[in-house]
Formats: sequence, structure tokens, C-alpha cells
Amino acid sequence: MIKDKVAIITGASSGIGYATALALSKAGAKVAIGARRIDRLTDLENKIKEKNGQVYSQKLDVTKKEECNSFVKNVLEKWGSVDILVNNAGLMPLSFIKNLKIDEWDQMIDVNIKGVLYCTGAVVSHMLEKKSGHIVNISSVAGRVVFPAGSVYCATKHAITAFSEGLREELSVRKNIRVTCIEPGVVATELTNTITDESLQGFVEGAKKMEALQADDIAKAILYAVESPNHVNVNEILIRPTTQER
Repeated sequence: MIKDKVAIITGASSGIGYATALALSKAGAKVAIGARRIDRLTDLENKIKEKNGQVYSQKLDVTKKEECNSFVKNVLEKWGSVDILVNNAGLMPLSFIKNLKIDEWDQMIDVNIKGVLYCTGAVVSHMLEKKSGHIVNISSVAGRVVFPAGSVYCATKHAITAFSEGLREELSVRKNIRVTCIEPGVVATELTNTITDESLQGFVEGAKKMEALQADDIAKAILYAVESPNHVNVNEILIRPTTQER
């Protein structure tokens, strides 16, 4: 059970992060929500409060190490603990390498990899001190399957899948800190909105026509992992729409 536990969720302004914050709060957790879009965070905060949930929100850019540290520090000052970290913030501006969208490559590396490292780094000393905690990293089916125009995105998600396993081997057995890697397939979120490569318009339209997973489906998977008994470490959950082949 996660009643009264403290959960930090990054990228909480929409999609999987938004749905996860609602799901964990409904299960009784105190939720700390961070994202760049303050207006969306305020909307989420109000929804949680309407249902008598406990919530703390703060503007958070996960590419800035000092903001990650500040967020965790403020949560610890407010509630005295961080029990769960959901590293959800991510971007997916797919493009073919030949089009040299280097700024987008940098952005994916900064958010999808460095953001996870910075937020994990911000909580790990506290979790080590209390010898408990649960870190949930949102990877992707792209962390297993590479596809054209996804070279850099897939590389970032392969990195998160590898990081999650390394983190598990380092922290779970020795320090009682559980680690879960969630690998969604196509989910109906804003993720494709960052794609600027016009040659991928067909891909985007095809994804929209598929009966995709909903953000709430992923939130339920996360809830399953974090609510499992302490002796159960749900290491990986790969979840695709029934109609997704790869």
C-alpha cells in the first residue's frame, strides 16, 4: 500500500505524468508534481485537492540540475520523506539523421537522459539513508526496438532501460531501493506534438488512427508496481496496444 507515502512525479503537466499523479493520489499517496507548464500544474493541483488529496507543485525543468535538487529539497522540507520517484518527463521529436536536427538531438539527450539522472541523483542520498524507496523510470518500447527516424530517441530510451537495470543491481539487493522500468508502446499523449520532421507526417497520422493505449493504462501499471509488497521488485513492464506489431 502507498497510503501516506510521498511520490514525486516529473513531467506531470500532461499525459502519463498527469494520469499517474491522479492515480497515486487516489491510492492515498502525497504527490509532488513538477513540470515546466505552471498553468497545467495548477489545474492538476486543483483536481487533486478537490478530492481531498495532498499535493505540492513546483515549476521544474529536469534539464537543470539545480531545479531538480531544489524540488526534492522542498518536498523533504514539506513532508519529510520521498518514497517514490517517477521519472516521467520526456520528449520524442523523431527525425531522420540526414535532416540534421541537432538541436532536437541535444534536447532529447538533456531531457530523456540527463533529466532522469539529475532527478535520481537528487533523491538517492535520502533513499539510501532510510534504506527504502522506489524509483520508476519511464522508458519505451523504443528502448528495445529501433526504427527509422527514431535513432536518437531510441538511443535515449535504450539508455534509460540500461540505467534502470544498473540502478536495480546497485540499489535493490543492498539498499532495499526498488527500481521499475516501464516501457509503453503507442500512447495517446502529446508526445508526437514535438515532431517537426515533415516527412514523418504519415507516421504521426498512422499512430493517431491506432487504438492506442491511454495515459491511464500506464498509470495503472505504475500503480501496480509501486503497490506491490516490499519483497516484490517489479523490474520491467512492457505494455503495447493490442494492435501494435513492433
